[in-house]
Amino acid sequence: MLQQLLPLVGAPDTADWWKEIEAWKAKAPLQYRQEGDVIFPQFAIDRLWRLTRGLRPIVTTDVGQHQMWAAQFWKCDEPGTFITSGGLGTMGFGLPAALGAQCGRPDRLVINLNGDGSFQQTMQTLATAVEHHLPLKIIVLDNQGLGMVRQWQDLFYDRRFSSVELKNPDFARLAEAFGAAGFTARRPDELDAVYERALAVTNRPALVHVLTEPTENCYPMWPAGQSIDTMVVEDPKYAAKSTKKKS
Repeated sequence: MLQQLLPLVGAPDTADWWKEIEAWKAKAPLQYRQEGDVIFPQFAIDRLWRLTRGLRPIVTTDVGQHQMWAAQFWKCDEPGTFITSGGLGTMGFGLPAALGAQCGRPDRLVINLNGDGSFQQTMQTLATAVEHHLPLKIIVLDNQGLGMVRQWQDLFYDRRFSSVELKNPDFARLAEAFGAAGFTARRPDELDAVYERALAVTNRPALVHVLTEPTENCYPMWPAGQSIDTMVVEDPKYAAKSTKKKS
């Protein structure tokens, strides 16, 4: 039935809609502030994109805040190069998806953007990647917790935090225990050099453990069950700074 319907459905005229979207982007572009000595996750993703965009990488994500930041700051212009489980919330998806992508496209750079919580769901997949000498890159953005759950508790549940703090291992050493290459970045000025060292590994997986700001929240978002006009567009702490500057 769907095949028979296809010839009857013409392409919609979306020119006006795209003009409106571009106007919104110009008025309120996605942005972040990299401040101090702690790496912000948006900065970590943005820097990796800038370093690798000429290599046409295939990127997979897991689930959580890093997934949304990846959708915001990893700029894709080729179909089939951004692989994510969407809104299904499938924690553990990212690393096996990267393994499959690397097997399917051994000629391409494959990068898995992951979080500390979701990586631990399927980190044993590293053993398979090592066994088959797959040179995929795993970036673990470690905010020492289940970031998206913590964010909801922070904004909508009066900061009553429960079961969101993680006591994580040293992910670089964990990767080495599996037989992969392991690297760690703790400061913003270390990121580029650490990424380049990981990208130079060609005979096995390489994991980069990026220690990130644990309290950073992902925007825009809105409370569950509310209408879209209740959307929180910007982190209140940044909005306060902008207001002070204007005044």
